[in-house]
Amino acid sequence: MSDAPAADNKPSFRSDVTVELVKHSAADTDVLWAARVSTAGEQSLDELQKDPERSKGLINYLMRDRHGSPFEHNSMTFFVSAPIFVFREFMRHRVGWSYNEESGRYRQLQPVFYVPDTSRRLVQEGRPGKYRFVEGTQEQHELVGRTMENSYAQAYEAYEEMLEAGVAREVARAVLPVGLYSSMYATCNARSLMHFLGLRTQHEQAAVPSFPQREIEMVAEKMEAEWAKLMPLTYAAFNANGRVAP
Repeated sequence: MSDAPAADNKPSFRSDVTVELVKHSAADTDVLWAARVSTAGEQSLDELQKDPERSKGLINYLMRDRHGSPFEHNSMTFFVSAPIFVFREFMRHRVGWSYNEESGRYRQLQPVFYVPDTSRRLVQEGRPGKYRFVEGTQEQHELVGRTMENSYAQAYEAYEEMLEAGVAREVARAVLPVGLYSSMYATCNARSLMHFLGLRTQHEQAAVPSFPQREIEMVAEKMEAEWAKLMPLTYAAFNANGRVAP
């Protein structure tokens, strides 16, 4: 497929994110054999043939007392499509995460941009560390939508103009805003995912409050739903113990 600019490459707008679990090796039994090797040696592999429900107390104990390493012996890879500003927040999570993102050096970036829908609270009240977001007015929502769409269209027109003039993609991309959608693969283990969820979601069972930006929380919620199906006992223990990563 050619990277040449298309004459009808008009901007499009989204308010959602995409998260797909593309591969995994993750189960509650992974926690059990990793934990029991300290006392059972090679016999800990027997846990692979047992019903993990029989040992959910051990999983809860490990979570409660923050014995974290047994939760690292698993892997999940997600495909994520989201605005670039979401990915910049992702990159704050470095331990236990691996990323590969699409490159504006090697392909023409597509004109898909983020515009929040009316469910997105627009107005911040309070001071840093003690604030909340409240609903915006209809006028504010209309202003955000109109201003973002106009700005995106102008930026992408400038980008295409430079590409058509023979300017390198890695130079021309500098005019594009962080509301542009990008895509990446993100790989993590259960322990690193729990740390991510503890910071990037608000939850009634959380022992430590968090105030994530809504857009990265949207990604986190979809990751959490996939992980909950893979490791239900570990997920239940995470919630029961205040959603604090061990």
